[in-house]
Amino acid sequence: MILDVRKAVIDAESLIRAYIRETPLARSSYLSEAGGADVACKLENLQYSGSFKFRGALSRILSLSREDLSSGVVTASTGNHGAAVARALEITGGRGTVFVPEGASGDKLRLIRQYGAEIEEYGTDNAETEAFARKTALNASMTYISPYNDREVIAGQGTIGLELERQIDHIDAIFASVGGGGLISGIGGYIKSIRPDIRMVGCSPENSKVMAESLKAGKILDIPSMPTISDGTAGGIEPGAITFGLCREYIDDFITVTEEEIKNALAGFIRNEHMLIEGAAAVSVASYLKTKESYRGKNVVIVICGANIDAETLKEVLSDYKTE
Repeated sequence: MILDVRKAVIDAESLIRAYIRETPLARSSYLSEAGGADVACKLENLQYSGSFKFRGALSRILSLSREDLSSGVVTASTGNHGAAVARALEITGGRGTVFVPEGASGDKLRLIRQYGAEIEEYGTDNAETEAFARKTALNASMTYISPYNDREVIAGQGTIGLELERQIDHIDAIFASVGGGGLISGIGGYIKSIRPDIRMVGCSPENSKVMAESLKAGKILDIPSMPTISDGTAGGIEPGAITFGLCREYIDDFITVTEEEIKNALAGFIRNEHMLIEGAAAVSVASYLKTKESYRGKNVVIVICGANIDAETLKEVLSDYKTE
């Protein structure tokens, strides 16, 4: 095993528990009826900062020494990780800069500013932005916090798996969206240490499936991504990312979905569950709906990873949605 994820998650849990929400695990009648399974949604869209990213960011920042925290931190993000780092810095009294790629969601940028972090724009792809942010941190003797390529970040995301252990007796499969792989690495590493038979299903948009293609190739690929409503999973993967090995070890199936499938899943979830989610969360819903016949009669958990969607994007998706 590359990393003792179970131990790391337990350590992270004790560190961040006082500051995070134990998000609800709620049965979805709409999704259960759609595929004849018993489907429950882990509602990380209700987490502080609007996504699961707060867990990992807080885990990393609380692990820093007071000296490192006062020197400042640097991160790179399409929005959710940046907002999570900014929120964690607000709690701890630290300071930091968030580098974002061109075209990042305006609403997510406003959330970062609301928490008090500085924003700098660089590059057009996550991997490009991450490389520049890491170099900037090194040159300024500041701490770089990766959105996924970091032990403490992965451990923080994995506390979702620990909560699932408390919240549900039996799971056959867990669907989770995959960008850099921190979320599914943390959940999968913890949950499979208890129940190795639970299937971890990675979910990505067809327009940005770098991890899926990298796993097929057996190495991290530098391939372009097309625009996607799932901005939270978009872009490349940092060379040497520890999540690659963890994803290879813990992901049992990988599903990719089209932009139309993502938009339909997003609008359908909002209309049926009366709850806001973002594009990356809709990817896992769309992936379940695409493969639902394989899970008939099973107990399925879908991780609803966030709620931070741009208002104009939401308006467009809902106006285009056609009920069956």
